[in-house]
Formats: sequence, C-alpha cells, structure tokens
Amino acid sequence: MPEAAAAAYRVATYNAISARGLERLSASHFAIGKALADPDAILLRSHSLQLAEIPASVKAIGRAGAGVNNIPVEEMTRRGIPVFNAPGANANAVKELVLAAMLLAARNLVPAAGFAQSLAPGDDFDKRVEDGKKQFAGFELPGRTLGVIGLGAIGGLVADTAIRMGMKVVGYDPEITVDNAWRLPASVRRAASIEEVFKSSDFLTLHVPLNAKTRHLVDAARLAGARKGLVLLNFSRDAVVDEAAVLESLAEKRMRGYVCDFPSPALQGHPGVVTFPHLGASTEEAEENCAVMVAEQLRAFLEHGTIANAVNFPAVEMARESPHRIAIANANVPNMLGQISTTMAQAGLNIHNMVNKSKGEMAYTLVDLDSAASAEVVQRIARINGVLSIRPIPLIGS
Repeated sequence: MPEAAAAAYRVATYNAISARGLERLSASHFAIGKALADPDAILLRSHSLQLAEIPASVKAIGRAGAGVNNIPVEEMTRRGIPVFNAPGANANAVKELVLAAMLLAARNLVPAAGFAQSLAPGDDFDKRVEDGKKQFAGFELPGRTLGVIGLGAIGGLVADTAIRMGMKVVGYDPEITVDNAWRLPASVRRAASIEEVFKSSDFLTLHVPLNAKTRHLVDAARLAGARKGLVLLNFSRDAVVDEAAVLESLAEKRMRGYVCDFPSPALQGHPGVVTFPHLGASTEEAEENCAVMVAEQLRAFLEHGTIANAVNFPAVEMARESPHRIAIANANVPNMLGQISTTMAQAGLNIHNMVNKSKGEMAYTLVDLDSAASAEVVQRIARINGVLSIRPIPLIGS
C-alpha cells in the first residue's frame, strides 16, 4: 500500500498481511509499509520482533494471530504500549485441523497413504493392496472420549464439534471466561484437574498459551497416569509438551500416537508421530480474519484510544464526546487518578468524561476534555511517578 504524505498514522509491517485487513486502515489516514521508519504502530504475524526494531515512536503493536510469544510483551508493558492479538479469529481453521488429526490417527491414514504410494506396478498390484490394508485397520470416533485442556474459542469449537460427531468430551480450564463457559455445550464434563483429563481420554487436545505455568504441561508424570492408548494432539505451542516424555511413552506402548503442528529433529521419522509444518492458522480465511480483527483494533486505539483484545492492557471503551482526548497508561497504584485530575484542574482544564480500568499491575485512563491540553500540561502528567505513557488523541479532521 503506498505511503500517504498527509497520513495521520504510520504503520510498519513485518510480515505479509492480508489485503482485507490492510483495507481497514484507510489510505487517507494511514501510511503503511514494510519496516516503515518511525512508525506509530507495528503489525506482524510470525516475525520475531526484537527490541531494537521498536523505536520510541511506537504506540501499539498488533499480532495478526493469537499467540504473542514473538513479541517482548513485558517490556512493552513497562513502556505503556499495548500489544493486540486476534483471539478466536483462527479458531475454525485450528478446529478443522484438530478434527483431521483425530481422524487420521484413528484410521492410520498417514502410514496407509505411505504404503499405497510405495507400491510398485505389477501383475499382483491388487493383491498387494488387499494384503497390505490389514495392518492399517483403525477405529471410529463415536463413543470415544476427547479431553480438551483449554476451553477458549478454539477448545470450545473442538468440544462442540466432537460432541456432534458422537464423542464424549471432558474439559479442563481453571481460567475460563464467563462468555466461553456459556458457549460450551452442556454435555461437556468439567474435570477437576488436568490429571483427571489424562485418565479419562482416548484423545487429548491442547489449547493453551505458552507461559511459565503451561511449559511442559504434558510431562512424564501426567503421561504415566494417562489412559493406555492415548492419542495426544498439540496444536497449541511446541513447548507445552515435553517431547522426551512423549517419546518415552510411545516407546513403552502406553501412548498410541502424537500428532502436532511442530516438527523437530527429535520427532522426525518416529512411526508413532505425525507432524505438520505449523498449519494451524494457514487458511486464507483465518489469515483474513486475523488481519481484519487486529487492524480494526489498532485503528480504534490510534484514532480514539479504545482498547480491545490487548494481552497486557484492560479493555477500555468510551464514546467520544470531545475532540480533546488524552490516553494515559500507568502503574495500577493508589492516587494515580487523583494526581492526574488535580494536574488537569490546576491547568484550568475541565474533564468532560473519564474512564479508568485496570488489569493486574497495569491501568489505563481515557479522558475527554472541554479544551485542549497544552504540551506543558501533558509533560507535567508524564512526569508523575508511575505514568508509563501519555498521548493526546486529536479527532481526525477536527
């Protein structure tokens, strides 16, 4: 997309972003370019973003996908910079791949296809086909139990579809949101622990982010307590699973198979393992959905300061009632609002409307004023101990 000379905001891209998403950033207001200098925002997919690539001009980062492990989120929080993602936008794509993985594991489709491809022409071709198929006999899914760890957008869709296919579903998610809980089918049995899911499941699928709590969530101890013949499905993150523990369980014939989206040298060529090259969200629809969602979130933040789906900031929405808006990110400590409003009052500024929300140690405030705040007042607020960032947001066209 060509750079507009009079654009109000500059957005640097670090991957190919769907055109449908970029269309949400109008050329009259946004200049967009690959690694654009002095950007107001960065938009990426899988690029591993380094701190050296994030200049002081950056006000927001958008990831056209769900995971944000390729972004230095903690440092962005310290700078008062929100990191947006697109939760649920790729949910159907991942759900379909999980279902495909269950079917190929149940019916031994990968080795069966390999066998068929390896057959050389000859007079006894049909006989070799019939003789060989016996070793690939599988089983059907209805009546089997699927364990789902992580009942967010993807896990919920997987659970719902598995039930429609006649499977039993047991799920575990101690941090499930109210909205996701309401969307779950009533027939999903809620487990009291992860270990209960392992003991109950013929198939087990993982849909959790990678963090300190989930790293090697699947380990030797949990696999030792799993139902014999378990098929483990990992379309979450590679390090959620301890590969060495999986290979040991396969070698001891406790697990039936491991299907994942994360090839590695350790897994390569193992007969009980099927890997895909990071195909989870690799559909045209998912890439478009993610790009559209995160582009709209970036636009709303840059133009109005509102926040939706930021992994490190609270959700904040406030109808715009004044062209004079200020956005402030600060540490969630006592008397911050008092100091901010006092500074504005001392400058003779009248607060027309204000909203403040917090998330953990982070707080975020939007203030609509009846008149513009001077650069000097903005600097005085910026110097308040605990203020991480402050940004006047003019109404474009005003």
